[in-house]
Formats: sequence, structure tokens, C-alpha cells
Amino acid sequence: MHQDLWAPWRMAYLRDLERRRSEIPEGEPVLADFITHAWENPDLDEDSLVIHRSKLGLLMLNRFPYANGHLLAALGVAKPRLLDHTPEERAAFWELVDHGVNLVERVFQPHGVNMGVNQGDAAGAGLPQHLHAHVVPRWSGDVNFMSAVAGVRVVPESLESVASRFREANESV
Repeated sequence: MHQDLWAPWRMAYLRDLERRRSEIPEGEPVLADFITHAWENPDLDEDSLVIHRSKLGLLMLNRFPYANGHLLAALGVAKPRLLDHTPEERAAFWELVDHGVNLVERVFQPHGVNMGVNQGDAAGAGLPQHLHAHVVPRWSGDVNFMSAVAGVRVVPESLESVASRFREANESV
């Protein structure tokens, strides 16, 4: 029996990116700095999908995840390059990545974890003005025909449910 799989948020995201690209002057960022917005508005943590805050930064769910449980780690102060940050800030950044990996492993028990930083447009940074790291849980065989044939990723759990699981685990750290 044929079943349909719907992921309407992906198309809305892609269309919005294309619209922004057409409306924004050359060289301007396509995405608004949602990380700074989240950092400056702790009262909106639930809506912003913030999972954890430290003295200098935060962990938040990626609203358009590569895999279930995909986190972003970032410092509150927006700087485009890792080496633009002080040694103290860089240490805090990597502590956030460590904490994210710990949460991902505890909550999802993945077979592996990708951690990555895309610095600059040419490196694939979607938000080049605010350096951030991706922490992505991975499972053997998680890249399937959907990605290869349709260019679509299947994320089996809602962002709200994942956020709730992460917050619960974060309280016990």
C-alpha cells in the first residue's frame, strides 16, 4: 500500500529563503539572526526552542533539522568567525558543543554524532553573521531513499516533543 509522507515545513522554508534572496540586496544575509533574538529574549525560550543557557551562550533546536534532535550551539554575542571570539568565549562555545553532544547521546542514544561549524557563506553557513555549531545525532542507515530520490529528510518527531525531551534531560545534568 502506498502511503504519503508530508513535511510541509520544508517547502515553506525553501520558498521563504528564495523570497528573501530575491528581496535582499547582494551581500546581505538571507536569514535574520534568530540566535541573537533567542539570546536577548530568554522569556521566549520555549517558542525559540532553546534547550539550555550558559553564562555566554545557548543550545537550541534547529527549526529545520537534518535529523531528529539536531541542535545548534552558539554564543550570545554574534561574531562571524571563531577567531573573532576571545579564548574564554571559544572555550564557552566548545563547552556548549560538549553539553549538546551529551544531551543528544543521553536522549536519543544515536549510533554516532556529527558536529560541525560552517564559517562563512562559502562554507555553507546559513547564518554567516553568527557563528554556531551543529550537533546532529546519526543512526546507521539513516540516509535512505527519501534523501537520495526526493531530496527530502524524514524527521519522525515534532520539534516540541524533542524540545521537551531535551529540557527534561537537561534538568538532570
